[in-house]
Amino acid sequence: ALEPCGPEAAEAWAALGLSRPPPEARPALHWARREVPPCLPPRVSLPPVLSRRCVHSKASVLGDPAPGGRPQEVEILDAKTREKLCFLDKVEPHATIAEIKNLFTKTHPQWYPARQSLRLDPKGKSLKDEDVLQKLPVGTTATLYFRDLGAQISWVTVFLTEYAGPLFIYLLFYFRVPFIYGHKYDFTSSRHTVVHLACICHSFHYIKRLLETLFVHRFSHGTMPLRNIFKNCTYYWGFAAWMAYYINHPLYTPPTYGAQQVKLALAIFVICQLGNFSIHMALRDLRPAGSKTRKIPYPTKNPFTWLFLLVSCPNYTYEVGSWIGFAIMTQCLPVALFSLVGFTQMTIWAKGKHRSYLKEFRDYPPLRMPIIPFLL
Repeated sequence: ALEPCGPEAAEAWAALGLSRPPPEARPALHWARREVPPCLPPRVSLPPVLSRRCVHSKASVLGDPAPGGRPQEVEILDAKTREKLCFLDKVEPHATIAEIKNLFTKTHPQWYPARQSLRLDPKGKSLKDEDVLQKLPVGTTATLYFRDLGAQISWVTVFLTEYAGPLFIYLLFYFRVPFIYGHKYDFTSSRHTVVHLACICHSFHYIKRLLETLFVHRFSHGTMPLRNIFKNCTYYWGFAAWMAYYINHPLYTPPTYGAQQVKLALAIFVICQLGNFSIHMALRDLRPAGSKTRKIPYPTKNPFTWLFLLVSCPNYTYEVGSWIGFAIMTQCLPVALFSLVGFTQMTIWAKGKHRSYLKEFRDYPPLRMPIIPFLL
């Protein structure tokens, strides 16, 4: 028996990495010497066995999914009513959730991607934008459930609004603009040094926050629900006005222990502000610009970052410490209440981040606590 030869046959076997047909293919390729010319004529189709082997070889080498092995269709249902909202045909297996959101927006422009939450289960967690379709536990037709997150606003806008308000409001009380304390106190100043020092510290804190928002922070999520900005601004602006009213009041009484108390509190405030900024810089360096990379934060050469040895969120620890220092400096009850409420909220956030670290990283340092070393 003769085996096929010539340039076309040689190219076919070369595609398989072979110089001659494998043994299992030869029975299908033998012909009598007198019936078949020594070479294949031009444009002769390869035998069925050889054709199937070429297909499988290509899938194996290139990593292409086998036919029907990956979802090519996506249906999107309403998470509440189970109504079919959209059916996407011929979706690429390597498409991300972000790309599917963009396709969904073309049929429902009122739901731009930032408003969309796509889930595998109606009551499950939202899928991440970087999740790939072919890696999800779905069948031939992927069923995703949609939930509207409501109108969105960027985190940068939220933070700038939250922090600019207290800065401006506090200064209104500090300069005693009209209709706050009475006409005889309009545009007057306090005779107590601690009042002026408190204004400097309060302004420095929020100016620092504004600059960090613009030049330091890298957000893992681009937007947040618009309704949250009203709640957040009420909290920050309301407490700023309450604190500023009493600290800058003409009848304000300075701290009990005088200059010693003020100096100690000022030292606490400055140290914690430097620590908070150092932690923000360390966290920034963990995430390259434009990415959502998550890594375990570790101490750097900066001594203020050594608190990472004991807590998962030292930025919150320093933040609470700053307000405790401010409360000691001013000896003002509204400041103490603001510190307590802030500590409660930041503890909730710190516990959530701590659980995420433990879940995501198996080698996460076991000694760390969420916000207070050895306690909480």
